[in-house]
Formats: sequence, C-alpha cells, structure tokens
Amino acid sequence: MDKKIIDFFDSIRGKKIALIGLGRSHMPLISLFAKYGAIVYACDKHTKEELDDTAQKAENAGAILSLGENYLDDLDVDIALRTPGMRYYSDELMKLRAKGVEISSEMELFFRLCPCKIIAVTGSDGKTTTTTLISEMLKKQGKTVHLGGNIGKPLLPEIESVAADDFAVVELSSFQLISMRQSPDIAVVTNLQPNHLDIHKDMQEYIDAKKNIILYQNKTGKAILNLDNEISNSFEEYTKAEALKFSRKRAVLNGCYLKDNKIIYVDNGKEQEIMPISIIKIPGLHNVENYMAAICAVWGIVDIDNIIYVAKNFGGVAHRAEFVRELDGVKYYNDSIASSPTRTASGTLSIYDDKIILISGGYDKHLDYTDLGDIICKRVKVLILLGDTSKKIKTATVNSKFYSEKDLKIFQAYSMEEAVSLAKDNAVSGDIVSLSPASASFDLYKNFEQRGNHFKDIVLNL
Repeated sequence: MDKKIIDFFDSIRGKKIALIGLGRSHMPLISLFAKYGAIVYACDKHTKEELDDTAQKAENAGAILSLGENYLDDLDVDIALRTPGMRYYSDELMKLRAKGVEISSEMELFFRLCPCKIIAVTGSDGKTTTTTLISEMLKKQGKTVHLGGNIGKPLLPEIESVAADDFAVVELSSFQLISMRQSPDIAVVTNLQPNHLDIHKDMQEYIDAKKNIILYQNKTGKAILNLDNEISNSFEEYTKAEALKFSRKRAVLNGCYLKDNKIIYVDNGKEQEIMPISIIKIPGLHNVENYMAAICAVWGIVDIDNIIYVAKNFGGVAHRAEFVRELDGVKYYNDSIASSPTRTASGTLSIYDDKIILISGGYDKHLDYTDLGDIICKRVKVLILLGDTSKKIKTATVNSKFYSEKDLKIFQAYSMEEAVSLAKDNAVSGDIVSLSPASASFDLYKNFEQRGNHFKDIVLNL
C-alpha cells in the first residue's frame, strides 16, 4: 500500500468523521474508516424508519447514527464528507466550517491519496459513455483500471488495492467538482450546456464547478476539450496542461477530428488515420465525438489496434440509446440517461433516419426547451409526454415555426405504463419508439436507472 495511503489511515485513528448522506458512496466507507480506528458518524436528514434497513446496516458496520431533521445541529466532529447531492454552500455546511470542521468528500480524498494516474471526464452530455470507452480501451491494452465516480461506484473504498501503475478512470459531476482543488492527470470536457440550474445558483456557478477539472493541472497533464463547444473550448486558457482538441466540424492542430467520415489523430500537424466511423458499433454522431475524446485521452497509452477493437465490439452503456426489443416490427429503445434537452437533441433525435415515436418529460431542472421543440417537430411523428416538464416541452413544440398538427401527434400520459401503451397503439411496423426524457427523473423515480429499468420491464412484458 502506498505511503500516502498508510499515512492517511494513521492520521484518522481516534478522529471523529461524519459521513453526510447514507448513499452508495458513503456506506462502504463506514467499515473502512472504522477498521483504521476512526469514530464514524452516519448522518442523514431522513429518519431511521424512512431509511429502512440502511440505518441498521450503518450501525452494524460500526457507525454512530445522527438522523432526522436536525441531524447536523449538534454534530461534534473533526472531518465531514458531504454527499455530492448536498449543496456545497448549504447553511448546514457553512455552520460546520465556522466550527472548524474540515469539509471534504469521498472523491476529494480519493484524488488526494490515489497513487496512480487519474483520467477524469466531465461534461453536460456524453461523459458516461466517454468514461466507459476510456476504461474499455485501457483494459484491452492490458491495464488494471479502477472505474468509478459519478458513473456509479465510489473509488475510495478500494484505495488499499490501487497500485502505482494502475489507471483510475473517473466520471465527475459538477456537484463533485465544485469543491475539488486537485485536477486529474488527464482531463476530458465533453461539452457544456445549461444543466442542473435547479441546484446551482446560476450558469456561471455550474461552469466554474466544471472548470476545476482543468484548473489545477500542471504542465505534464493533458486537457482534452471540445473545439465545437464554446464553453469547453474556452477552458484552454485556464489550464497549464497540454490542450488537445476534438471536433466533428473542423481540423485541429493537436487531437482528433472528423475528415471524410474517418477519425483522424493530429500530433503537431502530422495526421494519422485511426478508423472510419462506420465501424463504430454504437450509433449516433454524438458517439463519434465520445470516441474522439476517448482517443485523445488514451493516445500514447493504448495501441490503435486496441482502439479499433473497442469501436467494433463495444455495445454501449445501459440506458443510453439501449435497444430493448422488437415487437410486431416496432423497435423500442431506452435512452433514460437523457436528462436534459441537449442530450435528447444530440442523442436520440440525431440517430435515426426516419421520424420516431418519442416518450419524453420528467423533473424540471429549470432548463430551456425552445430549441428542442424545433428538433421534435423535425424528427418526431408521435410525442408522448409525462412528468413535470410536459407543459414546457409541449409549449416549445407547438410554438415552433416547424410545428404542423397533421404531422405530429401529441399525447399526455400520467404513468410510464400509459406512455408505453400509447406508443404501442400509435406504432406501425418499421417504427422506432424511444424513451428519451430530456429531463431528470426525480418527480417519478429515484434516478434515471430506475426510470429506464421500469420502461424496459413494461416493454418486455408487452
């Protein structure tokens, strides 16, 4: 085990550590910290009854519980790790800081202790697929990869097993990045569009949070930026690292671009053809961008043959334009990950040749749906809406200059079962039905995975 990790675990012996939020990133840390002699407090605003067996599992792992409405009021600890979903500038955290408590997070500690190279990906859209592609390419090269972060698995619980020649491949959300004061060796910014404005005070706070992924890099690092996205491209001026660009629309000086439907890598003006995009198994031009970003990240580490192998064989990540089944000549796809209008526009609504049947709507993150309305009119034949954003999406659609009542049917559903039933009733052989909500899931579901799995279950039982 690396000396930094040993020294950290020695330092927490006898310290009082609060884990704020009993989610998937904190539960494994209870037994880990307790093993090294820390006094662990498991803190959550929900009551013991509301947490079901989670609270009991925390106690069994060695934690002292602090639950309910006033769960942080009388907390006397040395260190507090916040859950990513908790606002960094919340009143509760500000009070703890005023008392001298060190506020950190699972991901910040992992970055501080990780002995191997870290490749991290952020962006409004495409970050999970890009993160997964990087991981798959490295694994095909024979590297040991620790994949996690916002993609679903906390990495700090496995810090004891991370070796210096491994690779950590991490997806980072704005909620994780907002408090980060250390950047990865290789940083990827897929794109930046308005998102999570229900949590961030404004767009600038969202951008500033994302900027932390490149802000603390040094000259030996790499920053991979989307030349076609104004905000991502602007990050070049804030990093000391080597900037590599990727673009579908124009040539780059260093990085990847699309030329005659082939991905080209450019190293100081010297071009090398990597592959035609026709061999990429997962559909959509947005996935071509994801591949270009991933290639930039692994260049010099992964051989071209292994990059091509992944392109030919990688079938995609669940809930991302995921094929569910074909019934009566109608194909059903699950794109539950699409939690913003830009994600639905650049993903589902850019993939298919013919107009589709779209199920959309969900929790309102205070985003603008005007542009999506135009694209729906051009790419959708039947629109089925559910959730809080139904009215916004319908308004944007019918107010579009491209809207035609005879060319686009619009239905309102009040459950996923009803939405799928309406889709089936309006579909004919050769049609495509896709769930692509353009909204978060929290009005009806715990997360996008639960939403996508529910959709799949309904479709598979038709």
